[in-house]
Amino acid sequence: MKYENIAIDIGDNYVAQISLHRPEQLNTFNTTMALELDNALRELDREHRVRVLLLCGTGKAFCAGIDLKEFPHQTPMQYREWIENMERPLVTMARMNKPIVAQVHGVAAANGAGLAAAADVTVAAEEARIGLTAINVGLNCVGPVIPVSKCVGRKKALEMLLYGDLYPADQARDMGLFNKVVPTGDLEQEARSWAETLAGKSPLAVQNAKRAFYTAADMEQDKAVQFMNEAFSRLCTTEDAQEGIAAFKEKRPPEWAER
Repeated sequence: MKYENIAIDIGDNYVAQISLHRPEQLNTFNTTMALELDNALRELDREHRVRVLLLCGTGKAFCAGIDLKEFPHQTPMQYREWIENMERPLVTMARMNKPIVAQVHGVAAANGAGLAAAADVTVAAEEARIGLTAINVGLNCVGPVIPVSKCVGRKKALEMLLYGDLYPADQARDMGLFNKVVPTGDLEQEARSWAETLAGKSPLAVQNAKRAFYTAADMEQDKAVQFMNEAFSRLCTTEDAQEGIAAFKEKRPPEWAER
């Protein structure tokens, strides 16, 4: 599929980079970009040359939210379809088998904050800012707050949702929204290093871990433990598990099965 508002680059190291590419609009979502991003996520999740996705934005910002040029004069049903399209990538990211590393610079606001929170790992530049800002224009970020709340907890998520502030990178890291904050000049190299390191691990074990984590997240504790134990026991029977243990004992790099 040919994309207009995103760019995809699949390297030879099992990492696929998705770049949001509306730099003049600070990579704000319009319907086209939302649908393209969702389709690209699904396609790359099936692509055998890819083990990890690296999500970034071109220009001055990671993603500044939703393009409000599409907002005026719609019916409630049209608004419902419109916002469902905007939020669909956030759902897809959690349902994917393959992990996503977000590379955040500039502003990650509203839906951009949702993307940063929905990614499995997020590396940010020290000048980055993140927030659920829609309340400031009479709307709210009730879609993006869902992945955000999984990172920061109920009280802080409600504060973000209701006050609409932008938080600096160091504070966002301490809140649980960013895994690592690095100097702006090091961001691209550091985020790619995180993606490539993850791509070097057993793809089966990584995908098993991601699926199990998200599935168990909303279970009662005893059911979650039982589910995780089942997932682990199934993983123990795989070729990658046998290869990984053998490589460890023989002090050599493992050779993972292609998936």
